[in-house]
Amino acid sequence: MSTTASAPTETSATESLELDALIIGAGVAGLYQLHQLREQGLRVRAYDTAGDVGGTWYWNRYPGARFDSEAYIYQYLFSEELYKNWSWSQRFPGQPEIERWMHYVADTLDLRRDIQLSTMITSAHYDERADKWIVRTDRGETITTRFLVTCSGMLSAPMSYLFEGQGEFNGPIFHTSRWPKEGADLDGKRVAVIGVGATGIQVIQTVADKVEHLKVFIRTPQYALPMKNPTFDESDVAAYKSRFAELKETLPNTFSGFEYDFEHVWADLTPEQRNDLLEEIYENGSLKLWLASFGEMFYDEEISEEISEFVRRKMRARLQDPHLCDLLIPTDYGFGTHRVPLETNYLETYHRPNVEAIGVRDNPITRIVPQGLVLADGTLHEVDVIVMATGFDAGTGSLTRIDIRGRGGRALKDDWNRDIRTTMGLMVHGYPNMLTTGAPLAPSAALCNMTTCLQQQTEWIAECIRYMRAHDHTVIEPTLAGEDEWVAHHDETANATLVSKTNSWYNGANVPGKPRRVLSYIGGVGVYREKTLAAAAAGYKGFQLS
Repeated sequence: MSTTASAPTETSATESLELDALIIGAGVAGLYQLHQLREQGLRVRAYDTAGDVGGTWYWNRYPGARFDSEAYIYQYLFSEELYKNWSWSQRFPGQPEIERWMHYVADTLDLRRDIQLSTMITSAHYDERADKWIVRTDRGETITTRFLVTCSGMLSAPMSYLFEGQGEFNGPIFHTSRWPKEGADLDGKRVAVIGVGATGIQVIQTVADKVEHLKVFIRTPQYALPMKNPTFDESDVAAYKSRFAELKETLPNTFSGFEYDFEHVWADLTPEQRNDLLEEIYENGSLKLWLASFGEMFYDEEISEEISEFVRRKMRARLQDPHLCDLLIPTDYGFGTHRVPLETNYLETYHRPNVEAIGVRDNPITRIVPQGLVLADGTLHEVDVIVMATGFDAGTGSLTRIDIRGRGGRALKDDWNRDIRTTMGLMVHGYPNMLTTGAPLAPSAALCNMTTCLQQQTEWIAECIRYMRAHDHTVIEPTLAGEDEWVAHHDETANATLVSKTNSWYNGANVPGKPRRVLSYIGGVGVYREKTLAAAAAGYKGFQLS
């Protein structure tokens, strides 16, 4: 295995590089997409803003960052050798180990020679006369490419500048997804954490015993499930590796791309049987309660309330303090309709004398001053460091922050500011030969094991390009009618669920002015796979090829 493979030669500002395909991103999707297109003999290069490969696992190196998908399913399944030659140390390993795995993949497949790092794609304009994309970078380079493939991530555009006066603060402000590679010294400091989503929870439970004082600013509480994270010995590793063929067969066809699936019907069980099953699944210490207990929780308000109350009881028993329960246990949305975090002694962290829980739903942060944070009632919270676990402009942000222009100069940012639309999350009408992964209206980030979903999407794209070349096509674009049909199906599916009735990043509610639409396809990973493969098998129904 080579660990010193050279990067590609950079293009000078006066040169124009010609490619068959340009990939934006060198994370889970980008690495596999590069491998597949290179196997076809294409001239292809991946570009990434980061200093190394890894995507989300390069950027998210904050304290406590780790998987909440089981490690043995968060893997590529196209190669048994690649799968079995890497061994995980835990069920849910931490970021340093995950980043090493990403390096292992890039080096084993010799991908680095076709990856240009520390390079931001600033614009991509479609040339209708040449039927090619003209792409420019922050280094002044110009690249011409037949296909533009975006693997830029569902959660990669951080919400970093949210408060007036951030530039006035005397200390450092860290967004969790831009944590410094050299680390940050929090020991003995007065630290504020803004946000208690999945990321905030990991930070809070990790740093509480290291800081002098921790102030946690809580707007929207979360239904948190305890993580059970055993260390793997040799027999554990051998056992999961022996399941490679089973996992390869089952993961792409389950509801969420995880190894477990919904097997029980609420109405078929007595109340006692339901409770026993919930207790059993809860003890699994994973996301199984969310993704494989009762699917009816997403549709039926009474069932949702019963399961939500089951989780609330578990949280109340651990928190005990009524004030903490009011701040940290949700009551205004149902379990599973927001992202469900896993945690390790997170709730008990609030019992520490150096941890302070501060509710900001009704008394929000209004500005940041040199000494700290000021709330609406004028209260000043003095701190030395601010950690912003404030989330992302999900689904759209990674692409709308690039100047992407399609037919007639139409701008993707403008189009998506009016209405967030795609065709199967794989293309957008008006943007020929731009193929997308992890995009809106595909399974991505929400209710989806990302490696399962991204593998499927990149494979569809690779096969599409193979088909076009075999049939002498140079351009593919979704028809307006085809896109309308997919958007209608997506909305019908999403609007039948309780997910569409809550406010979270799942439907863009965290970004002021963002058009409201459930961003991820939630009809099931297996169902989505069937629909995309059926479209391809029908000669790419809903798309126009020329």
